[in-house]
Amino acid sequence: MPLFLGLDTSNYTTSAALFDSDGGGVLSRKKLLSVKSGEAGLRQSDAVFQHTKQLPEMVTKLFADYDGKDKICAVGASFRPRNIEGSYMPCFLCGEGLGDSIGAVSGIPVYKTSHQIGHILAALYSAGRLSMINSPFIAFHVSGGTTDCLYCEPDENELIKVTETASSLDLKAGQLIDRTGLMLGLDFPCGPDLEKLAEKSDKSIKAKAVMRNGSCCLSGFENKAQAMLAGGETPENTARFILNAVYSSVSEMTAYAYEKYGKLPVIFAGGVMSNGYIKELLRKKFDDVYFSAPEFSCDNAAGIALYAYYTYERQFK
Repeated sequence: MPLFLGLDTSNYTTSAALFDSDGGGVLSRKKLLSVKSGEAGLRQSDAVFQHTKQLPEMVTKLFADYDGKDKICAVGASFRPRNIEGSYMPCFLCGEGLGDSIGAVSGIPVYKTSHQIGHILAALYSAGRLSMINSPFIAFHVSGGTTDCLYCEPDENELIKVTETASSLDLKAGQLIDRTGLMLGLDFPCGPDLEKLAEKSDKSIKAKAVMRNGSCCLSGFENKAQAMLAGGETPENTARFILNAVYSSVSEMTAYAYEKYGKLPVIFAGGVMSNGYIKELLRKKFDDVYFSAPEFSCDNAAGIALYAYYTYERQFK
Protein backbone atom coordinates (compact mmCIF):
# COMPACT_ATOMS: atom_id res chain seq x y z
CA MET A 1 0.00 0.00 0.00
CA PRO A 2 1.36 3.47 -0.84
CA LEU A 3 2.34 5.31 2.35
CA PHE A 4 2.93 9.00 2.91
CA LEU A 5 4.76 10.43 5.92
CA GLY A 6 3.84 13.78 7.45
CA LEU A 7 5.94 15.80 9.90
CA ASP A 8 4.78 18.86 11.84
CA THR A 9 6.73 20.71 14.52
CA SER A 10 4.48 23.54 15.67
CA ASN A 11 5.07 25.74 18.67
CA TYR A 12 3.46 23.30 21.09
CA THR A 13 3.29 19.79 19.56
CA THR A 14 5.71 17.37 17.92
CA SER A 15 3.79 15.28 15.38
CA ALA A 16 4.36 12.50 12.85
CA ALA A 17 1.72 10.67 10.81
CA LEU A 18 1.35 8.05 8.10
CA PHE A 19 -1.41 8.12 5.50
CA ASP A 20 -2.30 4.85 3.71
CA SER A 21 -3.68 5.94 0.36
CA ASP A 22 -5.18 2.50 -0.39
CA GLY A 23 -7.12 2.04 2.82
CA GLY A 24 -7.53 5.74 3.59
CA GLY A 25 -6.35 5.33 7.17
CA VAL A 26 -4.14 7.61 9.22
CA LEU A 27 -1.74 6.52 11.95
CA SER A 28 -0.53 9.40 14.09
CA ARG A 29 1.85 9.91 16.98
CA LYS A 30 2.33 13.25 18.72
CA LYS A 31 3.60 14.73 21.96
CA LEU A 32 2.99 18.12 23.55
CA LEU A 33 5.95 20.32 24.31
CA SER A 34 6.49 20.89 28.01
CA VAL A 35 5.45 24.29 29.41
CA LYS A 36 6.25 25.17 33.03
CA SER A 37 3.25 25.50 35.34
CA GLY A 38 1.89 29.04 35.40
CA GLU A 39 3.59 30.08 32.16
CA ALA A 40 1.67 30.98 28.99
CA GLY A 41 3.97 29.60 26.32
CA LEU A 42 7.49 28.80 25.13
CA ARG A 43 10.36 30.71 23.61
CA GLN A 44 11.23 29.50 20.12
CA SER A 45 14.65 28.30 21.30
CA ASP A 46 12.97 26.07 23.90
CA ALA A 47 10.49 24.75 21.33
CA VAL A 48 13.29 23.89 18.90
CA PHE A 49 15.23 22.11 21.64
CA GLN A 50 12.23 19.98 22.63
CA HIS A 51 11.32 19.14 19.02
CA THR A 52 14.91 18.05 18.39
CA LYS A 53 14.55 15.55 21.23
CA GLN A 54 10.96 14.46 20.58
CA LEU A 55 10.69 14.17 16.79
CA PRO A 56 12.95 11.10 16.43
CA GLU A 57 10.97 9.52 19.29
CA MET A 58 7.63 10.15 17.54
CA VAL A 59 8.85 8.80 14.18
CA THR A 60 10.29 5.71 15.87
CA LYS A 61 6.98 5.07 17.69
CA LEU A 62 5.02 5.65 14.50
CA PHE A 63 6.87 2.99 12.54
CA ALA A 64 7.02 0.63 15.51
CA ASP A 65 3.22 0.74 15.65
CA TYR A 66 2.81 0.33 11.89
CA ASP A 67 2.33 -3.37 11.19
CA GLY A 68 2.95 -3.33 7.44
CA LYS A 69 6.13 -3.60 5.38
CA ASP A 70 5.37 -1.01 2.73
CA LYS A 71 7.79 1.83 2.14
CA ILE A 72 6.87 5.47 2.07
CA CYS A 73 6.42 7.09 -1.34
CA ALA A 74 6.88 10.70 -0.23
CA VAL A 75 7.37 12.92 2.79
CA GLY A 76 5.39 16.01 3.72
CA ALA A 77 6.64 18.67 6.12
CA SER A 78 5.19 21.92 7.42
CA PHE A 79 7.79 24.64 6.99
CA ARG A 80 5.95 27.80 8.05
CA PRO A 81 2.78 28.83 9.87
CA ARG A 82 0.88 30.19 6.83
CA ASN A 83 1.35 30.32 3.08
CA ILE A 84 2.01 34.05 3.05
CA GLU A 85 5.17 36.07 2.55
CA GLY A 86 7.13 36.58 5.76
CA SER A 87 5.45 33.76 7.66
CA TYR A 88 8.23 32.09 9.65
CA MET A 89 8.87 30.34 12.95
CA PRO A 90 12.16 28.55 13.74
CA CYS A 91 10.39 25.55 15.30
CA PHE A 92 9.26 24.37 11.85
CA LEU A 93 12.89 23.89 10.81
CA CYS A 94 12.94 20.72 12.93
CA GLY A 95 10.33 18.86 10.90
CA GLU A 96 11.47 20.37 7.61
CA GLY A 97 15.08 19.32 8.25
CA LEU A 98 14.19 15.74 9.11
CA GLY A 99 11.92 15.55 6.07
CA ASP A 100 14.71 16.77 3.80
CA SER A 101 17.10 14.20 5.31
CA ILE A 102 14.66 11.30 4.86
CA GLY A 103 14.03 12.37 1.28
CA ALA A 104 17.74 12.63 0.45
CA VAL A 105 18.62 9.25 1.98
CA SER A 106 15.60 7.42 0.54
CA GLY A 107 15.48 9.10 -2.84
CA ILE A 108 11.82 10.07 -2.43
CA PRO A 109 10.19 13.47 -2.96
CA VAL A 110 9.61 15.92 -0.13
CA TYR A 111 6.62 18.27 -0.31
CA LYS A 112 6.34 21.31 1.94
CA THR A 113 3.33 23.35 2.92
CA SER A 114 2.10 25.50 5.76
CA HIS A 115 0.97 24.37 9.18
CA GLN A 116 -2.36 26.02 8.39
CA ILE A 117 -2.94 23.94 5.24
CA GLY A 118 -2.21 20.87 7.34
CA HIS A 119 -4.91 21.89 9.81
CA ILE A 120 -7.45 22.40 7.03
CA LEU A 121 -6.73 19.04 5.38
CA ALA A 122 -6.79 17.17 8.71
CA ALA A 123 -10.14 18.75 9.55
CA LEU A 124 -11.62 17.88 6.15
CA TYR A 125 -10.31 14.31 6.44
CA SER A 126 -11.77 13.73 9.90
CA ALA A 127 -15.10 15.28 8.89
CA GLY A 128 -15.30 13.06 5.79
CA ARG A 129 -15.27 16.15 3.56
CA LEU A 130 -12.02 15.93 1.58
CA SER A 131 -14.07 16.36 -1.60
CA MET A 132 -14.46 20.03 -0.61
CA ILE A 133 -10.94 20.75 -1.91
CA ASN A 134 -12.32 20.50 -5.45
CA SER A 135 -14.40 23.68 -5.18
CA PRO A 136 -14.42 26.90 -3.12
CA PHE A 137 -15.18 26.71 0.61
CA ILE A 138 -14.65 28.66 3.81
CA ALA A 139 -12.21 27.48 6.48
CA PHE A 140 -11.62 28.71 10.00
CA HIS A 141 -8.29 28.15 11.72
CA VAL A 142 -8.81 29.03 15.38
CA SER A 143 -5.97 28.34 17.80
CA GLY A 144 -3.46 30.01 20.08
CA GLY A 145 -1.67 31.56 17.12
CA THR A 146 -4.52 32.29 14.71
CA THR A 147 -8.15 33.28 14.55
CA ASP A 148 -8.51 33.30 10.78
CA CYS A 149 -11.48 33.09 8.43
CA LEU A 150 -10.18 31.90 5.06
CA TYR A 151 -11.56 31.70 1.55
CA CYS A 152 -10.20 28.49 0.03
CA GLU A 153 -10.16 27.45 -3.61
CA PRO A 154 -8.44 24.72 -5.65
CA ASP A 155 -4.91 25.55 -6.80
CA GLU A 156 -2.62 23.72 -9.20
CA ASN A 157 0.55 24.58 -7.29
CA GLU A 158 -0.47 24.74 -3.63
CA LEU A 159 -3.44 22.30 -3.72
CA ILE A 160 -5.48 24.87 -1.77
CA LYS A 161 -5.12 28.61 -2.31
CA VAL A 162 -5.99 30.46 0.86
CA THR A 163 -7.11 34.09 1.03
CA GLU A 164 -7.59 35.66 4.44
CA THR A 165 -11.09 37.09 4.73
CA ALA A 166 -11.07 38.10 8.39
CA SER A 167 -8.94 37.61 11.47
CA SER A 168 -8.43 38.76 15.04
CA LEU A 169 -6.95 42.24 15.28
CA ASP A 170 -5.37 41.70 18.72
CA LEU A 171 -5.51 38.57 20.88
CA LYS A 172 -6.11 35.21 19.22
CA ALA A 173 -8.94 33.02 20.53
CA GLY A 174 -6.57 30.46 22.04
CA GLN A 175 -4.61 33.23 23.76
CA LEU A 176 -7.82 34.60 25.28
CA ILE A 177 -8.75 31.15 26.57
CA ASP A 178 -5.27 30.46 27.95
CA ARG A 179 -4.90 33.86 29.61
CA THR A 180 -8.28 33.49 31.27
CA GLY A 181 -7.42 29.94 32.30
CA LEU A 182 -4.20 31.11 33.93
CA MET A 183 -6.21 33.78 35.82
CA LEU A 184 -8.34 30.92 37.13
CA GLY A 185 -5.33 28.84 38.18
CA LEU A 186 -5.47 26.33 35.32
CA ASP A 187 -2.41 24.83 33.65
CA PHE A 188 -1.37 25.78 30.11
CA PRO A 189 -2.78 24.89 27.61
CA CYS A 190 -6.03 25.72 29.37
CA GLY A 191 -8.70 24.89 26.76
CA PRO A 192 -9.94 21.48 27.97
CA ASP A 193 -9.99 22.49 31.64
CA LEU A 194 -11.70 25.80 30.88
CA GLU A 195 -14.41 23.92 28.99
CA LYS A 196 -14.94 21.57 31.97
CA LEU A 197 -15.16 24.57 34.28
CA ALA A 198 -17.71 26.28 32.02
CA GLU A 199 -19.90 23.15 32.08
CA LYS A 200 -20.52 23.85 35.78
CA SER A 201 -21.73 27.40 35.12
CA ASP A 202 -25.17 28.32 36.47
CA LYS A 203 -25.77 31.27 34.13
CA SER A 204 -24.78 32.41 30.64
CA ILE A 205 -23.42 35.95 30.43
CA LYS A 206 -23.74 37.32 26.91
CA ALA A 207 -20.61 38.51 25.13
CA LYS A 208 -21.25 40.89 22.23
CA ALA A 209 -18.63 40.55 19.50
CA VAL A 210 -16.47 43.58 18.76
CA MET A 211 -16.03 43.68 14.97
CA ARG A 212 -14.18 45.84 12.44
CA ASN A 213 -14.73 45.09 8.75
CA GLY A 214 -15.38 41.43 9.47
CA SER A 215 -12.43 40.97 11.84
CA CYS A 216 -12.78 40.63 15.59
CA CYS A 217 -11.17 42.22 18.64
CA LEU A 218 -10.79 39.93 21.65
CA SER A 219 -8.58 41.76 24.15
CA GLY A 220 -11.53 43.54 25.76
CA PHE A 221 -12.96 40.20 26.85
CA GLU A 222 -9.81 39.46 28.85
CA ASN A 223 -10.24 42.78 30.67
CA LYS A 224 -13.91 42.00 31.25
CA ALA A 225 -13.04 38.59 32.71
CA GLN A 226 -10.60 40.22 35.13
CA ALA A 227 -13.30 42.69 36.20
CA MET A 228 -15.85 39.90 36.61
CA LEU A 229 -13.58 37.93 38.91
CA ALA A 230 -12.66 41.06 40.89
CA GLY A 231 -16.37 41.76 41.30
CA GLY A 232 -17.05 38.33 42.76
CA GLU A 233 -18.26 36.43 39.69
CA THR A 234 -17.62 32.69 39.87
CA PRO A 235 -14.80 31.05 37.88
CA GLU A 236 -17.40 28.80 36.23
CA ASN A 237 -19.49 31.71 34.90
CA THR A 238 -16.36 33.61 33.86
CA ALA A 239 -15.15 30.60 31.88
CA ARG A 240 -18.50 30.33 30.12
CA PHE A 241 -18.45 34.06 29.34
CA ILE A 242 -15.10 33.65 27.57
CA LEU A 243 -16.43 30.75 25.48
CA ASN A 244 -19.45 32.90 24.60
CA ALA A 245 -17.02 35.61 23.49
CA VAL A 246 -15.21 33.25 21.15
CA TYR A 247 -18.48 31.89 19.79
CA SER A 248 -20.00 35.32 19.12
CA SER A 249 -16.81 36.50 17.37
CA VAL A 250 -16.54 33.42 15.15
CA SER A 251 -20.25 33.61 14.42
CA GLU A 252 -19.97 37.20 13.21
CA MET A 253 -16.94 36.31 11.08
CA THR A 254 -18.92 33.46 9.51
CA ALA A 255 -21.79 35.80 8.67
CA TYR A 256 -19.32 38.25 7.13
CA ALA A 257 -17.83 35.49 4.93
CA TYR A 258 -21.34 34.52 3.79
CA GLU A 259 -22.03 38.11 2.78
CA LYS A 260 -18.79 38.26 0.80
CA TYR A 261 -18.75 34.84 -0.88
CA GLY A 262 -22.23 33.39 -0.50
CA LYS A 263 -23.23 30.44 1.66
CA LEU A 264 -20.32 28.14 0.93
CA PRO A 265 -19.64 25.08 3.10
CA VAL A 266 -17.53 25.86 6.17
CA ILE A 267 -14.90 23.70 7.88
CA PHE A 268 -13.70 24.64 11.37
CA ALA A 269 -10.14 23.64 12.30
CA GLY A 270 -7.68 24.33 15.10
CA GLY A 271 -7.53 23.42 18.76
CA VAL A 272 -10.11 25.96 19.92
CA MET A 273 -12.69 24.44 17.59
CA SER A 274 -12.56 21.14 19.49
CA ASN A 275 -14.59 22.88 22.19
CA GLY A 276 -17.94 21.10 22.37
CA TYR A 277 -19.85 24.11 23.73
CA ILE A 278 -18.75 26.41 20.88
CA LYS A 279 -19.40 23.71 18.27
CA GLU A 280 -22.94 23.14 19.50
CA LEU A 281 -23.78 26.85 19.29
CA LEU A 282 -22.37 27.15 15.77
CA ARG A 283 -24.25 24.05 14.58
CA LYS A 284 -27.49 25.54 15.86
CA LYS A 285 -26.95 28.81 14.01
CA PHE A 286 -25.48 27.70 10.66
CA ASP A 287 -26.14 24.97 8.10
CA ASP A 288 -23.50 23.16 6.05
CA VAL A 289 -20.79 23.57 8.70
CA TYR A 290 -18.32 20.84 9.62
CA PHE A 291 -15.85 20.27 12.42
CA SER A 292 -12.68 18.34 12.86
CA ALA A 293 -12.77 15.34 15.20
CA PRO A 294 -11.05 16.26 18.50
CA GLU A 295 -7.89 14.26 17.76
CA PHE A 296 -7.50 16.13 14.46
CA SER A 297 -8.39 19.59 15.83
CA CYS A 298 -5.23 20.19 17.80
CA ASP A 299 -1.83 20.28 16.11
CA ASN A 300 -1.10 17.09 14.19
CA ALA A 301 0.76 15.84 11.11
CA ALA A 302 -2.13 14.00 9.46
CA GLY A 303 -2.96 16.89 7.14
CA ILE A 304 0.70 17.20 6.14
CA ALA A 305 0.77 13.50 5.18
CA LEU A 306 -2.39 14.07 3.13
CA TYR A 307 -0.75 17.04 1.42
CA ALA A 308 2.18 14.81 0.45
CA TYR A 309 -0.25 12.26 -0.99
CA TYR A 310 -2.23 14.73 -3.08
CA THR A 311 0.88 16.49 -4.37
CA TYR A 312 2.56 13.19 -5.24
CA GLU A 313 -0.54 12.01 -7.11
CA ARG A 314 -0.63 15.19 -9.17
CA GLN A 315 3.06 14.99 -10.00
CA PHE A 316 3.16 11.33 -11.03
CA LYS A 317 -0.28 10.78 -12.59
